Amino acid sequence: MRSVEVESFVKSFILFFISQTILVGALFFMQYKTEVESLDASIFKDMRICSFNLQCPEYEIDFAAYDTKKLYHLVKSSQRVSAFFTISGSEKNILEIFLSRQKYESEIEQLQHTIVKELVMTLVVVLGLSALFSLYTITPLRNALRLTEEFIKDILHDFNTPLSTLRLNTSMLKSELPQNSKIRRIENSVQNILNLQSNLRAYLHNHATQKEKFNLYQLLKERVDLIDKNFRDITFYIDASTEVEIETNKESFERIVDNLLSNAAKYNKKDGSVHLRVKEKNLEIEDSGKGIKNPKRVFERFYKEQARGIGIGLHIVKKLCDELAITIKLESELEKGTIFSLSFEKLLTHR
Repeated sequence: MRSVEVESFVKSFILFFISQTILVGALFFMQYKTEVESLDASIFKDMRICSFNLQCPEYEIDFAAYDTKKLYHLVKSSQRVSAFFTISGSEKNILEIFLSRQKYESEIEQLQHTIVKELVMTLVVVLGLSALFSLYTITPLRNALRLTEEFIKDILHDFNTPLSTLRLNTSMLKSELPQNSKIRRIENSVQNILNLQSNLRAYLHNHATQKEKFNLYQLLKERVDLIDKNFRDITFYIDASTEVEIETNKESFERIVDNLLSNAAKYNKKDGSVHLRVKEKNLEIEDSGKGIKNPKRVFERFYKEQARGIGIGLHIVKKLCDELAITIKLESELEKGTIFSLSFEKLLTHR
């Protein structure tokens, strides 16, 4: 299951299970009260029969002072459970038939044990029904996600032919007109579409389980060398030890770095800079750009503050960071720049 499906399943399961548990618990509590009343009625009936023949070895017999308030109903005290009946020809004493409180509590405990056993068995059934109900409720969501993914895959596949044609013809034009700035802009636009393709593929797939070891400095240098070709007016600096190695899904990590570097370059000032620093267990990517108005919203899907783009790049970055167990934070100030910080402590390897 995808994370959104798991979240939907868990929420549906919890909601259904808790509501049914409360209902079942209330019903069993009412049943328990009814069973206790039924037990009391049965004990009183046996005591009443005993008052006629006095043949009841399970009960004890005594006499008490005449009291109309105690007659013909069950009286519970801390020591015994009693029933009082009149004695023919006596106006001073009444007959008391009683059961020790300990024996009465023992019968109550047996009753509770039976109720709890039935309750547990019922809750097991409710648990299974909750799981089935939750799976049933997420079926439309799973179908919608599947259709969306198939649609995106088709679009990505259809992109390949026109993009290949664009790249081929652009290369031919560039060989004929090497100094033409318009060709350069076409190349940048094609590269943006290719980046969008990569983002969409990363969004569709989860490769967090496919891990490999690699040198962080070498990876950063490779990614900077690639993006530097498209942003000649931006200066990139790397301040990182060549000894740091991490173990994670390399493709996903590259996608995170590429997105952050691309944003740092695209939304930078003219002749601006991008600094990559590795400090202990963190990677910082700092730009001298325009800054972000609402830093708390940048990871929301489709949120953007500029006209360009569709607003899924940083959402994908956050999704990939969560999959790779990377903590991402940012600090931003308008007209001064933005710092993205990636904490990769869990990914470090030791030589």
